[in-house]
Amino acid sequence: QVQLVETGGGLVQTGGSLRLSCAASGNIFRINAMGWYRQAPGKQREMVATKTTGGSTYYADSVKGRFTISRDNAENTVYLQMNSLKPEDTAVYYCNANVNTNWDDRSDYWGQGTQVTVSS
Repeated sequence: QVQLVETGGGLVQTGGSLRLSCAASGNIFRINAMGWYRQAPGKQREMVATKTTGGSTYYADSVKGRFTISRDNAENTVYLQMNSLKPEDTAVYYCNANVNTNWDDRSDYWGQGTQVTVSS
């Protein structure tokens, strides 16, 4: 199995910044992509940012220009730098990793979630 451990959530005022980190460990043969999703109360979980091991990066339109995703492939870690935070960014943020545990088995894994609250 694969475990994802997130750190870095918290409470911040509008316009502030936070940095989330997520470290993957366990039975990892290859990580194909790592990223961040979020879920606000009463809403569906949505993709925030994803970065493939090949270097391709994807952002939700709502965070472009404010959030930056980065990865340390050697450490199986992904980061999300969040700047110019808005109240609508308030959500539980989940780390996601698409992982091969061997040549044939490929699955998505999720962290436990970390709360980000932006006060107005």
